[in-house]
Amino acid sequence: MVRCDDLIAVLFPHFSAVLVERVFLECGTVRVSARTRDRSVPCPDCSTRSSRVHSTYERRLADTPVGGQPVLVELTVRRLYCENTACPRRTFVEQAEGLTFRYGRRTPASRRVLEAVAVALAGRAGSRFAVVLGSVVSRTTLLRLVMALPDPHWPEPKVLGVDDFATRRGQHYGTVIIDCATGQPLDLLPGRNSETLSRWLSKHPSVEVICRDRSGSYADGARTGAPQAVQVADRFHLWQNLGTAVETSVRRHNDCLKQSTTEPDGTANVSFADPAGATKGMSPIEARIRERHTIVHALLDQGHGIREIARELHMGANTVRRTARAETPEELLTGRHQPQPSQLDPYKSYLDKRWSEGCTNAIRLLAELQELGYGGHYQTISDYLRPRRRQRIRVVGPAPPGVRQITGWMMRHPDRLRDEERQQLAGVLARCPELEAASRLVHAFAEILTTRSGQHLKDWITAVRAEDLSGLHTFATGLEKDWEAAIQGLTTHWNSGPVEGRVNHIKMIKRQMFGRAKLPLLRKRLLLTAAQASRRYPA
Repeated sequence: MVRCDDLIAVLFPHFSAVLVERVFLECGTVRVSARTRDRSVPCPDCSTRSSRVHSTYERRLADTPVGGQPVLVELTVRRLYCENTACPRRTFVEQAEGLTFRYGRRTPASRRVLEAVAVALAGRAGSRFAVVLGSVVSRTTLLRLVMALPDPHWPEPKVLGVDDFATRRGQHYGTVIIDCATGQPLDLLPGRNSETLSRWLSKHPSVEVICRDRSGSYADGARTGAPQAVQVADRFHLWQNLGTAVETSVRRHNDCLKQSTTEPDGTANVSFADPAGATKGMSPIEARIRERHTIVHALLDQGHGIREIARELHMGANTVRRTARAETPEELLTGRHQPQPSQLDPYKSYLDKRWSEGCTNAIRLLAELQELGYGGHYQTISDYLRPRRRQRIRVVGPAPPGVRQITGWMMRHPDRLRDEERQQLAGVLARCPELEAASRLVHAFAEILTTRSGQHLKDWITAVRAEDLSGLHTFATGLEKDWEAAIQGLTTHWNSGPVEGRVNHIKMIKRQMFGRAKLPLLRKRLLLTAAQASRRYPA
């Protein structure tokens, strides 16, 4: 049998410093009545121990819930005299270790739970979740808790990763600094200028390597704040800059992308067989469906694709696809498409006769039918005559690949291209020697980048200068201006990959707070969530 004292020691280990007098349930709340032990307590200023009581009063502390019910601790504490006459403090209140702290209205255990909730969810979301945990707390209290937490301590970094992130895309940006060796974020700085980065680096002289993008401001800030550090240009950003240069070169040769094997007139003849006889006795909808079926299948027999037909006939691709699947028009004539009686039925023989005589003007035919007693509308006659009007359809061939499409094909590994893409790219390169040279240079740079053989970069730049490619010339000039960092990026294993991952982490936290959090709160949550993750999943 477990004694009551032993049970309390198991369920409430932080009550070991006090005497529990009563535990009872009242209005759905577990209330714990306790008092401090009669023993001497050191003064918080002079550390002189005292047991002389001045007075007592009751403190009410919220504790972690038990059995799904909130817990309220009613603790009687003593105010004591300080026995040291030289101490400026005359009286002081004793604190129960593990249970109270100055001005606290919650136990340390309850505070730690709310701090974890605040770090994970911040304000309103944390407040709603705290109710599930048996604590009623406002969003501002949670924000104060998370902002009061100290920054986690990390060892002085030697390899830094620096990149920018958007607090408001296109308007406001900040700078994230991480330790590339461990992946832990170190700080968030306002803005992305060189002065801010330089001041931060000057306070951390242990930095030896700085991984960055191709930004000139970060290069200047690293050069000023940490002149002893080696700068490394990230390989991804080098490849991204090369892609921009290739796109510029492809755009200058846009005429080479157009196909030279198109039809001279770009048209296809499609006749609707026996329009006068085929549509006799049909409703306009049935005639339209039969006409559509005939035209679509005629174009398919000529080798045209679904998208080409849909684009030329101004139809939806699904409509063309459904018509192409039907072997006969009758498969499409179901439900609401069944022939319905029309006011035009008695006059269709007259219309067929006038059409065969060469009268194709629907307005004139409407006037003639009105003289014969027709009381319908012009649109009914127009719908009936529509299948007879279309005799020739212009079908446009597939559009040539665009600038960005050709650039993407050139930047991708050849083994990852589909056969159709490979054939189209080969056709474009065969028509344009300049783009063929650009493709060859892209593959050469990709070899340097993937094998980290930066010693061949000088030869690559020489090959670029020999070609008439202004976009690649600009890229080569940028490499020469940032030569040391580019060589380091193409020879060492350090890169900005961990920084990009941390930028995604920042985006997640920012969107979780609907983009309304200022930089201090965003910084605090980023550092603390990373610290919690490192303690939970150590490397």
